[in-house]
Formats: sequence, C-alpha cells, structure tokens
Amino acid sequence: MFYVYLLQNQQGKWYTGATGDMKKRILEHNSGKNMSTKYGGPWKLIYCEVCINKSDAFAREKYLKSGMGKRYLKNRLKFFFAKSF
Repeated sequence: MFYVYLLQNQQGKWYTGATGDMKKRILEHNSGKNMSTKYGGPWKLIYCEVCINKSDAFAREKYLKSGMGKRYLKNRLKFFFAKSF
C-alpha cells in the first residue's frame, strides 16, 4: 500500500507527499528529518488517499501539487477549512 497525504501546520501551510509507511513519514516530518518541512512544524495529517501501486501514488501526488490539484483539495476539504477559521 502507498499513501498520498496532505499535512498542514499551525500557520496553515500545506505539504503534499507520498509514502509507503505513513507513520514513519509523519514522524520524520515532525522530527525535522525532511528539509521541506524542517521548519514550521508541528505538522498534522488532514487528508490521505491509499493506492495499491507506487506509480499511481506518485502520479497522484504530482497532480495534487498542481493548480488543479490544489483546487480539488480545497473543494474536497471545504468543511474542514470552514471549521478552521
């Protein structure tokens, strides 16, 4: 199983990634082992998708990082963001 995920920090910044081990990866983000998320933590998981195939997961990650993908996530999580403010 492979996971595509969206993290958010307390300032509202997003990080989108893909991994084969979700628990380990989130621990890496919050312990500063990832250069992209080293600063600005703690990060919390707000969205996740599961894929059987590694290639599908990384293709989905690439899409979610695009402009259309970000719009998809904002629409998909509209109730989450409505409660956040």
